[in-house]
Order: sequence, then structure tokens, then C-alpha cells
Amino acid sequence: MEKWQTRNIYKAAAWYHSHCLGQMPVVMVTEDEDAIRQYGNETEGVFVISFKNYLDNFWPDLKAAHELFESIVQARRERESESQENHGKEYPEHLPVEILEAGIKSGRYLQGTLNVNKHRAQLEAFVRLQALGSKDTELQSDILIYGSKARNRAIHGDVVVVELLPVHEWKGRTVALCENETEDKAPADTTGDPMPTGKVVGIIQKNWRDYVVTFPSKEESQSQGRNAQKVLVTPWDYRIPKIRISTQQAEALQEYRVVVRIDSWESTSLYPNGHFVRVLGRIGDLEGEIAAILVENSICAAPFSEIQMREMPVSSPKNPWEVSPEEEKKRLDLRDTHLIFSIDPRGCEDVDDALSVRTLPNGNLELGVHIADVTHFVAANSYTDVEARARATTYYLADRRCDMLPSVLSTHLCSLLSGVDRYAVSVLWELEKDSLETLRVQYSRTLIRSAYKLEYETAQALLDGDTSVVGDIQELSGLAEGTRQKKLAELVWALSKLTDIARHFRAKRDRCGALELEGIEIRVQLDDKRNIQDLIPKQPLEVHETVAECMILANHWVAKRIAERFPHQALLRQHPPPRQEFFTELRECASAKGFSIDTRSNKALAESLDRANDPSDPIVNKLLRSMATHAMSNALYFSTGSCPEEQFHHYGLALDKYTHFTSPIRRYADIVVHRLLMAATLGDGKDNIISNKDLEELCRHINNRNRAAQRAQKQSTELFQCMYFRDRSAEGDERCVADGVIYSIRTNGVLLFVPRYGIKGAAYMKNKEGLVISCQGAGSCQWKPGSLHRSQHKITSTTTSGDSLTLSLFDHITVRIVVQSSRCHAETIRLEMVRNAPHSSAHAECARPSPHGARAELLRQGSRAAEENQRAQDTAKGQVLDEESRQFCQTKGPSLYQLLEEIRELALLDVTQDVRT
Repeated sequence: MEKWQTRNIYKAAAWYHSHCLGQMPVVMVTEDEDAIRQYGNETEGVFVISFKNYLDNFWPDLKAAHELFESIVQARRERESESQENHGKEYPEHLPVEILEAGIKSGRYLQGTLNVNKHRAQLEAFVRLQALGSKDTELQSDILIYGSKARNRAIHGDVVVVELLPVHEWKGRTVALCENETEDKAPADTTGDPMPTGKVVGIIQKNWRDYVVTFPSKEESQSQGRNAQKVLVTPWDYRIPKIRISTQQAEALQEYRVVVRIDSWESTSLYPNGHFVRVLGRIGDLEGEIAAILVENSICAAPFSEIQMREMPVSSPKNPWEVSPEEEKKRLDLRDTHLIFSIDPRGCEDVDDALSVRTLPNGNLELGVHIADVTHFVAANSYTDVEARARATTYYLADRRCDMLPSVLSTHLCSLLSGVDRYAVSVLWELEKDSLETLRVQYSRTLIRSAYKLEYETAQALLDGDTSVVGDIQELSGLAEGTRQKKLAELVWALSKLTDIARHFRAKRDRCGALELEGIEIRVQLDDKRNIQDLIPKQPLEVHETVAECMILANHWVAKRIAERFPHQALLRQHPPPRQEFFTELRECASAKGFSIDTRSNKALAESLDRANDPSDPIVNKLLRSMATHAMSNALYFSTGSCPEEQFHHYGLALDKYTHFTSPIRRYADIVVHRLLMAATLGDGKDNIISNKDLEELCRHINNRNRAAQRAQKQSTELFQCMYFRDRSAEGDERCVADGVIYSIRTNGVLLFVPRYGIKGAAYMKNKEGLVISCQGAGSCQWKPGSLHRSQHKITSTTTSGDSLTLSLFDHITVRIVVQSSRCHAETIRLEMVRNAPHSSAHAECARPSPHGARAELLRQGSRAAEENQRAQDTAKGQVLDEESRQFCQTKGPSLYQLLEEIRELALLDVTQDVRT
């Protein structure tokens, strides 16, 4: 291996010398004397010399040179000494590639991606299969890799090849609450039913990247051993093993987050080898912690380059950007004919989309969705386009965002702000005035001028008849009273009509089995100095659903158009049906309340969850819905040439074709779709259409970047949550005490949901000293000697004095929210039991009626009415149900809930969340 590496390095040096046309010498430094003799005089201008020769001849500071030389020699001696000490290898060698490929083909081996469980990083990893080895293999579940030895030097994210162990060696998932136990300290009685278990025999693709690490403290350095220059650093990510690096700066870097990169991992070593890259910032400092999140998710937050900025249009106060006369002639001008407005979150600057609705001369309605025409400013394969493709998405953190496009586009020329002319791509539907059925669809490049930039709360208030918010509409200020009332009436009519149209199309999808997957969102409220003031649960509004439904409609029709025109190279979005085993916890939890959940189809699931309603505790239904959401598969981008058309289906939205078209400012996938749409409808840019093979690779990249964006947003929100509670006294501040609802029972504790803050976390009932929790009635809890007994739906703590405490699923208890500090890792939220009784404010929260629930019931009634009307029409026409329900688990009828994945921007901390995410 070393000879092969040396040979490749020499070939690279010779190539680079030739590439530079021999205008500069290239020096290859090595301690391999055979290489020096073999290559030293082979190529003129390429010098192969020893480290000592290099330092003596090329380093002006001889003292520094010789110190470096001695450190290099010492490191080599230590590697040789370590190799001699480890006669037996720490890990078996990986099998050759040809054997791995043959084994995968025959079905002996299985290939997949290694996902380490961050809560049990020393014990559990799972391999999600990418492709089964043969058609005869019936294995459909993840494969458990138990213990670090079985991983065989594979790191989280590596594409690995696995060999299954005999069935009698299979193990189960750990069902106890635990904090990264080692294999020898793992509880023996805390695992579930055995599952397929295997070991890694080879690595197809390494996931090595930059890692954020922390150097050992002074005490830890002393315990590590003989050489202070060679240290084991601890990665910020629990799932990554410690990394050995050589440095003389270990003591100076003890209080900093540092970036290192893995170079190698020999079978003779317990740890991989790496090297220092750069310093991020001090441990605990906000900027340093944010930088760590960005590095861990491989997010580029660097400013756009000068050459990219040169491609941007000129726009300044002295020389503002204007619509060009040539472009104005090419576009459909809607500035004077359409009332166009946007509805966005408060403070939104990158406004991708706007809406319009009007009555046509023939009495029919026209619905318009207008999307920023980013591709007009971002030419295919330009420097800006290449950078946007690499970033793939805008990254939204709790206190900032990292834009996919330069701000001159994202917040200015492409943002559909009110009162200014903007280029757009519009989809216009003519709808029958009574039935609202689609009669005609038009796709056009347009010129628009938005009349209003509304916030969600303002739009909802207008829909509810609350005119007190008129003062918040900046565009109506300063107008004469008569003019203001006239414009307000036009705006309210448009909002009401949009809501009616959205309800119609939502009911239509409901009849096809659409799901409304609703997550819990928490908004971090910051002051001017970015100090956290409060954690505010987001209140769902019907206007959220109205806007989302219009976007879904546009995405669906664009998907149909580009797939029809480019059947083998269109970018669509698929959502496969969920795997039934992921519903196990949902079914078990529901049974604790006497509810039965049927997951065979989306209609069955919807009806089951509708019935699973406890009138005395609305949180029960909310938690069950959250579990159903968690069981769903992830939606992914794909190329239409990569799979058969029957797999195009979007399970959650109940649509045969779907894509993303409505957010090109913040999603690169939408830019690709805009180019496809323009080529399909106007014939523009056909030469820029990506081949199926390249589009497949691009989709994989975008999917990976989307996952990184979700993780980064989640981690940044958790960071600010910890800052919020860290700055408050857990004992004295009432805000640190809240009501918690039990939603999962483990062998040594419970998992809780805190509705006030949207937090999910663990509460231990047995501590590290072996003491168990004891609560006398509604009094405070204490730790006492005793034991725990867990059953399916409850857990009982019994002390040696005979006191007993039983907690059941969906019980309300009072918990204290505390922050668990960590020098090497991110801080985390921990929950401590305070009283075996609901928190005093919990009853008021639970008793308060949910406005979203009332609206949902109204929508369900509308859906049922629309369904009955449709059934009557179907009967008259002699129509029958198709095979869609059997093929895609889709059934006709009203559903439980609708997928609003583009509104839901946050998945909160859930310690039960396993590697499927």
C-alpha cells in the first residue's frame, strides 16, 4: 500500500510539473529511500528528496526546520512501535473489492449506509439497505451492527458491505435510556426482540470529511500517556470515534473547537489518524458553536466570490435596476390587470411566491401562482449557477440564514416585494365559476407588480373579519379613507376566494387519500442583540394551508407538464409508502388508551386517528399524530429516467406526479424545474437540459444537502433552547418547570413531551448510583434504594421501604428542564421529575380549545360534503374505483391530515428518533 501511494504521489508531481510547462520545479518529500533512489533522477525538474535534505536546503529557519524534522521522525517511530506492539490486529482486514462485488451479486453480502445511533454510539449502528443482494433475499429491515468491533473501522455515513451473523447471534435494539455505554457496560436485559444482525466486511465509499473536535483537558492529556505531541481528540458528533493527531499545540487549543480531517485508519489501531485543519472558536461561544454546526453539516457560509458577483445585475440607489424594454415585450404583462400579493412569515425577505385571483369576463375565476424568475438572472453553468448547485438550498438557522444566491438576487431583484416591477414565471388556471373545476392552464413568463406583502397573521385576521390589523398593512397607509376601504374590500374578497379555492382542491386530494402531516414548530424569539427572549410554539392558521394548497397545485401541474415533455430527464419528487414496522410504537401507544390504529392504508390510518381522541386530554391525539408523522418515509428528488412511472407517486399528497417549482430563490431543484418548464412550454434553453445520468447524481446531491439543512436548523434551535434555559435558575425560575406528558416507556425511565416548549426528552427513574425515583402522592420526588419493573404501558418504581410509584403512558407529570453541559459535545436538554402530578398551568392549556382543531373539523365537514357530491357524480357517470389504492396504499375518502412539509421547517429534538432520519 505504501509503495502504491508513493508511486501515485510521484506521478501526480510529474503531472503537475508538466501541467506547469516546466516553468517551476516540483519537490516530493519522502523518507522512503527506495523511492528517492528510483525517482530522484527520473524526471528533470521533479526532485525526490528526504525530509532532512528538504529542511536543510529549503527552510531558512534551521532551528524550526530541525524541530519539525525531529517531530516527523518521532511520529514515524511511534507508528512502527505501535505496529510491533499490536501483533494481533485490532480489526480484520477488509475484503478485496472483487470479492465484495461478487458477494453482493450472489446475495451473501448486503450493501447499505452505516448509521450510528447517537444515543448509543458505542453500541449500536444500523445499516439501511440500498439494494438487496438477490431477489431471493426477503430481508426488508435494517441490519443491526452491535459494538465497535463489528463496524470494522467503518464511520457513520460510510457505504459498507455487511455479512449477516447466524440467527442465534442476532441481538435486539436497546430499549433503555442510556448515554453511550461501552460494550462491556451495556445492560444485559435492556434489548428488544432480536433483529437481523451483521458485521462489516468492507467499505465501498468512505464518508470522511472535516470534523469538529475538542482537545483533551490538561488532566485528560496526562492520562493519555507518553507523548504530548500525539493526542486523541474527541469529535463534537457522538457518532464519530476519537481521532489521533500529532500536534505541538494541544495545550494551547484546549479551550477551542477545532476542525480536523481523517487521513487513514490501519487495522492495527483502535483509532483513525488525522491532521489539524483550523480553529473555529472558543467552546461555548455563540459564533464558535454556530461555526461547529455549519462544519458538521458541510455547509458553506463563505461570501460569494468576486467573479460570481460580477455576473449580478447592477442595482444601486443611484443606478436602480429597471425592466428592460426587450424583456417587457417578451413577457405577459400582469401589472395593471391582476391584484397580486404575497403572504409570508414575519420578517421574510426572500419572497419566492405571490398569488392572485380574479373574475374573468365570462364569469369564471382565474387563479394565479406567480414565482420569481430566478433563471432569468442565473444562466445555466454560470459561476453563480455552479455555486448555487453546490449549496443546493438556503440554510435557515435560528438566528441567521446562509443564502443559496447572492443577496442582490435573493432579497432584492428576485424577491417579489410590493410596489416594484419583477420578472416572474406564472401558472394561471381558469376555473369554472361554480364547480371550480379546472378548464384551462397557462404557463408564462410574466411581468408583475405585487400590491401587498402580507404577514400570515394579518391575512388570517382579515379572513376572520378583524379589520383592526389594517394599520399593519403598510401599502394601505396614507390613502384617503374611501380609497383605503375600496382597496381593503378588494383584498378581503381575494383572500376569501383563495380560501374557497384552496378548500376545494384540498377536499379533492382528500378524496384520493392525502395525508396532512403536521409537526410541532417552535419559534425562537430573539432581541436586537440576538439574546433569546422566549420559545414560542407556532400557532397553525388556515391561511398557512391556503397558501400551501396553492403551491401544491402549482407544483403538481408543473410536474405533469415537464414529465410529459421530458419523460426520461425531468426532476420530480416522490414519497414512497411507509414501512409498516415503523408504525409499531404508534399502535402500541394507542392501545394503552384502548384505541386501535389501522395502518394498512392512509384512509384507514386517518379514520383510526380521528377515533383516537380523548375528550379529557387533547394532547393524546396530538402525540399519536406526531408518532404517525415520524413513521413516514422521507420524500426525495429523483429523475424520471431512473425508475418506472408507477413509482413516481407521492404518497403523502396523493398525487401521481409532484415536483418543487415554487421556491427557486432558496432551492436549486426549483431552478432546474424552471428550466425544464421553459424548455417544455416555450422551447427556451433546450440545450441546457440535464441528461438522466447527470440528473440522478444531482438529485442525490440535493437530497443530501436538504438533510444537512434540516439537521443544521434543528441543531441551531437546540443550541438556542439550551442557551435559554442555561441562563435561568432551574431551581428558582418558574419558566424551567412545566407539564410533561409520557409518550414512551423504557426499562429505566420515560420519554416526555413538554407542550409549552415543544420539547421531547428523557426523564430517568433510575440514576447511575442505582437509586430509583420515589414520589409521595403529589409531593416532590426523591432518589431512594429500590427497583424498577416495566410492562408494555407502564413502569413501576418500588423502594426498599415499600413505597411504590407507577407511571403510565399519557400521564401528566411536572418536570424541571435543565441543561446538561458537555465540554466536547453540544449541550442537551434533560428533564427531571419534580412531582407525580400535572403542572398547575397544564389544565388551563389542555382545556383551551384549539382553533386549528375547529378549523380542521370544518375542513373535514367540507371534505365529506364534496366527497358525497363527487360520489353522486361518479355514480351517474358509471365510474368505478381504479387500482391506485391497492398499488400505492391510497384509498378514496377523507383523510386525517394533509402534508404541509414546506411550511414545517423544524423537526424538534426527539431522543427516540433513530437512525431512520
